[in-house]
Amino acid sequence: MADSRLVEFLSEFVSERRLSLIDQVLTHRTRYVTVLLEDIYQPQNASAVLRTCECLGLQDVHIIENNNKYQYNPRVAMGSGKWLQLNKYNKLQNNSLEAMRYLKSNNYRIVATVPPGENHGMLDDFDITKGKCAFVFGSELVGISDHIRQNADEMLTIPMFGFTESFNLSVSTAIILHHVFGKLRNSDVNWQLNDQEKLSLKLEWLKASIKKPELLVKKFYSTSSA
Repeated sequence: MADSRLVEFLSEFVSERRLSLIDQVLTHRTRYVTVLLEDIYQPQNASAVLRTCECLGLQDVHIIENNNKYQYNPRVAMGSGKWLQLNKYNKLQNNSLEAMRYLKSNNYRIVATVPPGENHGMLDDFDITKGKCAFVFGSELVGISDHIRQNADEMLTIPMFGFTESFNLSVSTAIILHHVFGKLRNSDVNWQLNDQEKLSLKLEWLKASIKKPELLVKKFYSTSSA
């Protein structure tokens, strides 16, 4: 649990503009929606997805590394990764099932994103009010794995009207999340973080905004315990 006194102390070491921005961003952050990336291998795509997630207000990104290690391109991500919670699954033989088990245990419905086909829900019809959702995006070449497809709660596709079968991964992510977040913020769903989550994130973001924050944290605790 974050210490509110430490948050207040560290707040003195950032500008008023930075502090105001942190508070503003916190009001738009959510864990009601999350993203699950499976075996993404192109760094530019992986980094573009992080940038999209952070810009739109999503806090958690879940990363499956079965065959491909998730690589980060700083020039594309523009520092977005340090403001997000990245959860990686790479210790088991089948990390996809492990990731889905974790998300379902936290009351997320698994929404697999797929090309147009029979019995696939369309993005325009997606019901954001049915509960928390984790959108799964698969590998650039083959899409989601059979494990995801067989265990997903829903299938979702973006309407397309050309000859090409699918959008680029980062484009698909941006289209779906922008659409969903628009619906979410215009709904009666309680999608915002609770006070404790906001306090914990504020502490982490303050540390990320200060040079050598560990020295200030040490000073705070040595002073407060004296």
